[in-house]
Amino acid sequence: MTSVSIKKAKDSLTELSRRVEGGESIVVTRHGKPVFEMVPYKRKGGLDMEAGRRYLDSIGVKDPFPYIADDFDDPLPEDFLLRPLP
Repeated sequence: MTSVSIKKAKDSLTELSRRVEGGESIVVTRHGKPVFEMVPYKRKGGLDMEAGRRYLDSIGVKDPFPYIADDFDDPLPEDFLLRPLP
């Protein structure tokens, strides 16, 4: 990992950015102490719901949640909440 002073980074930003685009990481320092790191940008991946649906279809699962009760998210009754744990 390359280390450069903040002044050198300011003077050669274009060169450093090309190196970072090439996959290199560069630490920028002030008075010899790291301030920040220049790293290649990585696009964040997300959850691909369509791929998940295709996978479930491929293993024969047509409905992953076949039944969810209408009162699923209703508050629990007080007598249930006050009952001691087994």
